[in-house]
Amino acid sequence: MEASCLELALEGERLCKAGDFKEGTAFFEAAVQVGTEDLKTLSAIYSQLGNAYFYLKEYGKALEFHKHDLNLARNIGDRIGEGKASSNLGNTLKVLGQFDEAIVCCQRHLDISQEQGDKVGEARALYNIGNVFHAKGKKQLWGCTQDPGDLPPDVRDTLQRATTFYEMNLCLVKELGDRVAQGRAYGNLGNTHYLLGNFVKAITFHHQRLAIAKEFGDKAAERRAYSNLGNAFIFLSQFNTATEYYRKTLHLSKELRDKVMEAQACYSLGNTYTLLQQYDMAIDYYLKHLYIAQELTDRVGEGRACWSLGNGYVSLGNLKQALYYARMHLEISKEIGDRNGELTARMNVQQLRTSLGVSEEDLSPSSSEFEMQERRLSNGNCQNLEGAPRRSKGQPWQSVKRKGCSDSQWSDERPWLDSPVDADDITVLVPPPVTLSCEPPDEDCFIELLSKFQSSRMDDQRCQLEEPQSNGEAGANAASLNNAKDAALTTSPQTEELFDLIESSQGRRLDDQRVNVGNLPGLRITQNNLGHLVGEGDRQEPGDDFFNMLVKCQSSRIDDQRCTPPEPGPHAPTVPDEDFFSLIQRVQAKRMDEQRVQLPSDDQPSPPSPDPEPPRGFPS
Repeated sequence: MEASCLELALEGERLCKAGDFKEGTAFFEAAVQVGTEDLKTLSAIYSQLGNAYFYLKEYGKALEFHKHDLNLARNIGDRIGEGKASSNLGNTLKVLGQFDEAIVCCQRHLDISQEQGDKVGEARALYNIGNVFHAKGKKQLWGCTQDPGDLPPDVRDTLQRATTFYEMNLCLVKELGDRVAQGRAYGNLGNTHYLLGNFVKAITFHHQRLAIAKEFGDKAAERRAYSNLGNAFIFLSQFNTATEYYRKTLHLSKELRDKVMEAQACYSLGNTYTLLQQYDMAIDYYLKHLYIAQELTDRVGEGRACWSLGNGYVSLGNLKQALYYARMHLEISKEIGDRNGELTARMNVQQLRTSLGVSEEDLSPSSSEFEMQERRLSNGNCQNLEGAPRRSKGQPWQSVKRKGCSDSQWSDERPWLDSPVDADDITVLVPPPVTLSCEPPDEDCFIELLSKFQSSRMDDQRCQLEEPQSNGEAGANAASLNNAKDAALTTSPQTEELFDLIESSQGRRLDDQRVNVGNLPGLRITQNNLGHLVGEGDRQEPGDDFFNMLVKCQSSRIDDQRCTPPEPGPHAPTVPDEDFFSLIQRVQAKRMDEQRVQLPSDDQPSPPSPDPEPPRGFPS
């Protein structure tokens, strides 16, 4: 049985190392079912099983087994194991968005590593704490409306704390001579300074990250460095330099056969060429992005590509093709339930139909001319886009006043964007406030609600008396309890009965925080391992650090009474997560104004209008 458990665990480890986490978890679960009396082996199984579930994105299961690992490590007095389990818990809590609890766990790992003189563990803990602050800062950024670098004080403080821990990690891994860890630190420092608006510093760190990636032949890290460099150069308005890095990103994505990253690179190149006003090249890359999004069934990505293609064709004066993609954008927005995208697409379709002088009945459901262009891309003729023939800008297009539109779906990822439609063009219907038909609660109602919701916490403070052996003993116990109550009410609390009562009730509350080894799955308790478990006599009173950690962890219980925020919009895997082009609209507002389109009126040109608002995305 023991050999069988170990063999199952080793096979699970082999499968996970080969990347087959699903099969690996099956072997680890089988090993737990068989069970073992070897506490070190069981701890290793818990740890690897939690990591396997983490990679499968089953974070609830990952949290469960990492907690088992932590409990077992504490019971057998394994401080190094306790630190590693705390680290794994912190990483899982970070992904779940529980940043405060994650920091507590990672800080525990750091304290134990410093206590044990484990420099490698200390460096890893510093890196993990930096990651938690970085993730927390990024999440806070979604609600910001400021320009890049102009951040609220709390967001800036969070990101600066991330840089502090990354710098401490970098110093330590340099001391250890760990070049791979140095590369990770340089990359994360670059990403954090990018969010802080320190683009020159970000470029410096990403160049160092790129050099280490090339040194070790890490193509994936090299691709990420090229992409991050392109993003930073965009904000410095060095668009030609940005295109060079995006081309290298595209080349490596094809080499790695990563279709998602290939689509993101095409999307970024299309946006950059739009900023350069090279609409022919922009359209070529948008078409390539559209084809990959269709291949990967990314409907959100298809909608963004169609919106961008519509804007590109309007800039070239080809309003018929612009109308075709605007209608596609409208259909996709309806399908995925994007209300803002639907409003934007409807406005674009209406304005283009008015300009072309066509009605809805005159439009065919599809256009083979444009589908042929997409088939040309799918047949591989767009592998080398630089050698593709340039489209003619077509006949001179008429001028009609038109407001800028933006892809509202970008606002799903960066909610600092305003509405893509001007406020003057929309009438907001506000529903009447809902009144709840409930009577004002009286005192009895309040007490009833309190006892209902807090009953479980009240039970923790009750004293459970021993089962009476006889009627005489029961009467004596009842009298003793009544005497204790009377003494608590009428005399000084410094009585022996009251202290006994407090010790009994509070002792059970402390027991709730202790580990019950019988709840650890796969553990077979024998005479050999029983002595290694922490017994009743070995328990120590918790210190201040424990209670500080407990207060921080229990603070999340308050969140149970808060309402959850609305779910974010659908995710587009073929579009970069940090769609930074939505921020360019303020930085490049003047250049975008030069690309605006004016549509013709029915009879004569309209008089000049006041300067419109900056567009919410790319100019149309």
